[in-house]
Amino acid sequence: MSDTAMNTKGFGIAGGIRFFFKNFKWSEHSTGLAFIVVFVLAAIVGWPTFLKPGNLLTIFWQISYTGIIALGMTLIIISGGIDLSVGSMMAIVGGISLFLLNWLTARISPTAAILICIVFCPLFGTVCGAFNGFLVTKCKIAPFIATLGTMSIFRSLIQQFSQAANIVSANTGYQNFGGSYQSAMIYAVGGFVLFALIFHLLLHNTRLGRYICAVGANEQVARYSAINVTLIKFLPYVITGFSVGICALLWSSRMNTIQPTSDGMNYELNVIAAVVIGGTSMSGGKGTIIGTIMGAVILGMINSMLVLGGVSSFLQQAARGLVIIVAVLLQYNNNNK
Repeated sequence: MSDTAMNTKGFGIAGGIRFFFKNFKWSEHSTGLAFIVVFVLAAIVGWPTFLKPGNLLTIFWQISYTGIIALGMTLIIISGGIDLSVGSMMAIVGGISLFLLNWLTARISPTAAILICIVFCPLFGTVCGAFNGFLVTKCKIAPFIATLGTMSIFRSLIQQFSQAANIVSANTGYQNFGGSYQSAMIYAVGGFVLFALIFHLLLHNTRLGRYICAVGANEQVARYSAINVTLIKFLPYVITGFSVGICALLWSSRMNTIQPTSDGMNYELNVIAAVVIGGTSMSGGKGTIIGTIMGAVILGMINSMLVLGGVSSFLQQAARGLVIIVAVLLQYNNNNK
């Protein structure tokens, strides 16, 4: 091969690389790049434990509970809202459901009591979510203020109801439903994957999903386009309430108890962090379910990395808060280019 041909080939490869990096839209792939960076860092810090299949499965299992709620929160934030009450809602839904389970177990067959509880838990969560949606859409209260209020209301009610004591299931079959590691893995991880698929199809392949994005992008234009803005802003809160109910069912069956003072604490931080890290715009109108899944897994990997690295548990919340700030800053910079 002649020198001219070699130079031409070299120039072509170098030019192709420059062309790729010049035209590569970093902002559109920031979540994927962050996922790769965090995975590599976690593998280095936690070597070799981090890469063991058991540890990776545990990470996915741990993020499944908040991940299910994050799927619903994605719809809320895309529509231009927010829900700060999901942690307290999980506590009250799980606590009341266990009380109902115990009450029914003393009166009917344990199996029938479990079946009723399985139906009641997501139903009660849906009602709580609808209450949030009512405050936001009908009472015209800002989502931040409305859900900040219900966060305190839900937590206070379940603490008063239980007198701040743990609510323990008296139905041994209920713990068998989700108490073992294997069953928890199947139900929690399987439920997360199933709900992720359903929410992805809902957001990207249905009219409701398109309307949610339209309302979040520009509510006034959506209203001029004959979209029922009130209903479209209301439904994501209802859906998120249902997601919280599913999470409460999975968590209470796994632990066989609900601790009113601590269960669900800081769930709202983890959930919102997963959504924001996944690329959903806090100003509404933009977001993906796949991004939220990746955001939840990124948080799980960060937690695992900090634990394996021997970092204090007190600093783990600080690390999570820092990640949220960086994600929002990246969104702001991308939106203002």
